[in-house]
Amino acid sequence: MSGNNYNYNYDGNNHGGNNYNNNYNKNNYNCNKKQNHNHEYLGDVKVAEKEDPHTHRFAGVTGEAMPLPNGSHYHELENRTDFYNDHCHLMCTKTGPAIPVGNDRHVHYVKGVTSEAENHCHNFQFATLIENPIGD
Repeated sequence: MSGNNYNYNYDGNNHGGNNYNNNYNKNNYNCNKKQNHNHEYLGDVKVAEKEDPHTHRFAGVTGEAMPLPNGSHYHELENRTDFYNDHCHLMCTKTGPAIPVGNDRHVHYVKGVTSEAENHCHNFQFATLIENPIGD
């Protein structure tokens, strides 16, 4: 595998002064696993709170395609919004089925509600970006 040659330690022990304490190895993430496809997404949640009206931004990449009985598929997504005024929100949901947009490409519609923080939550709705935008 080519690319950057970073030597991170994910076991939480301090090796060479770097203490990276996260769960990559514990959760069995495997970037070399054969993948079908995923989608990028980004946007803003809807404005919330009357006392302090605000929004949050988000961006991420969906999980792998999960088959549906009708032959379509969906994706799961999980991310946090940006941090604003001492809080952020978790977004954890599934996309709708594939929506064809031409040239054998598709997007997915996503609608949901964030987790609660600071006594409020935010609605969100967006479409994912097109998978493999430049094609093969």
